[in-house]
Amino acid sequence: MEKSLKKYFPIFAGPTLIAFLIAFIVPFFMGLYLSFTKFSTLTDATWVGTKNYANAFGGESGFVHALWFTVLVCAISVVTVNLGAFCLAYLLTRKLRGTNFFRSVFFMPNLIGGIVLGYTWQVMLDAVLQRWDQTIINDWRMGLAGLIMLVNWQLMGYMMIIYIASLQNVPPELVEASQIDGASKWQTLRNVTIPIVMPSITICLFLTLANTFKMYDQNLALTDGNPLKHTQMAALNIVSLMYDKPGKAWHGVAQAEAVVFFILVSIIAVLQLRATRSKEIDA
Repeated sequence: MEKSLKKYFPIFAGPTLIAFLIAFIVPFFMGLYLSFTKFSTLTDATWVGTKNYANAFGGESGFVHALWFTVLVCAISVVTVNLGAFCLAYLLTRKLRGTNFFRSVFFMPNLIGGIVLGYTWQVMLDAVLQRWDQTIINDWRMGLAGLIMLVNWQLMGYMMIIYIASLQNVPPELVEASQIDGASKWQTLRNVTIPIVMPSITICLFLTLANTFKMYDQNLALTDGNPLKHTQMAALNIVSLMYDKPGKAWHGVAQAEAVVFFILVSIIAVLQLRATRSKEIDA
């Protein structure tokens, strides 16, 4: 049986592996090579060594500031999105009236495209801020708040669905046993419910982190990095450097930034997964 399965493995897995090779592996190594060159097209690349990486972390590219701003947005969003999503999921699993309606309402923003979300929130926030002669792009703190609100509005409903599915699988006999032992609702939540749903917390933290860290279209539509690129996140900085800066030398710098960005996202994601999975083991 095992030999027959191995025989058909290339037939079933082959197309997926070929697509992965063409769409990810080959472009990744081509991009890695181009990050050490000065180029305008793939055929005129000139080797410059680590110069692009030095320029990427120089002041003119704005990459370092964009990274710090991205980390700030991610740090706040990961906490607010998951805390809000878990609270919503907890309330909507209490057998209240209209829970199905509210689940649908909270999930709907996740179905809207990032560009549409960005322009929608820009119009709404500017309408409010105009009372104080402000706009979303006048102050970087306004832009930061707007981005965080947008991320919460888009992702909270999706994470809520995952938490609801996990909370519904908590064995009711464990909850009843803790209540019989005299545990309060908070003690039951902390010592019984949360350890059981920890795998879902791991997934939601990872999804929020990944989606927020590589956010581009929402950032472009909401603030476009204004004022003076103070609200420019890393993905927007890379694309802007590639297409807006004159001269092919900046293409290599943008490619170097993309490689650094990929490595940083991978490291952060691995560390986050290891940290939360250790909680699952303890549970």
